Amino acid sequence: MKIYTKTGDEGDTSLFGGKRVHKDDLRLEAYGTIDELNSAIGSCRAFNAHTEIDSLLAEIQNDLFILGADLATPQSSSTKEIRRIGLVDITRLEQHIDSLESRLSPLSTFILPGGAKSAVLLHVARTICRRAERRIVSLARHESIGTAPIMYTNRLSDLLFVLARIVNMLSGNQETPWKV
Repeated sequence: MKIYTKTGDEGDTSLFGGKRVHKDDLRLEAYGTIDELNSAIGSCRAFNAHTEIDSLLAEIQNDLFILGADLATPQSSSTKEIRRIGLVDITRLEQHIDSLESRLSPLSTFILPGGAKSAVLLHVARTICRRAERRIVSLARHESIGTAPIMYTNRLSDLLFVLARIVNMLSGNQETPWKV
């Protein structure tokens, strides 16, 4: 099978279930940004030297494929076999955050993104995640997508922040406080 289909040459594409939409549709903006986030997390993994972190990032990448498929499939679609992001996924992220954060000293000020290469890339992924969340919120204002995609990306950005701090700690890098 060829990688190119030519079906999108005029600026539209198909959602799961067959509906055709423009490539700048809110739904495509949302799951396209999730795809971008997944690639950014792949970059984090390429520069990461910590097995524990890599395992967690691999788990997140799998979740993001689920979330992307969820967002690419309208709730009204007859495609019933699609797995959607849910509360169990959000709870798992919260458990990771709580476990990792317990190993860090509490913050008393904002910190600047920096430190180890993988920590910097985790901060970049965090900002892409926040953009994905904004795209998903925009989509949710126009279509029914449920609350889990927004909640998941909100928790994921928090987890990416904590992961950047953990990577810096494990790598022996000091955090740089924001100076007002």
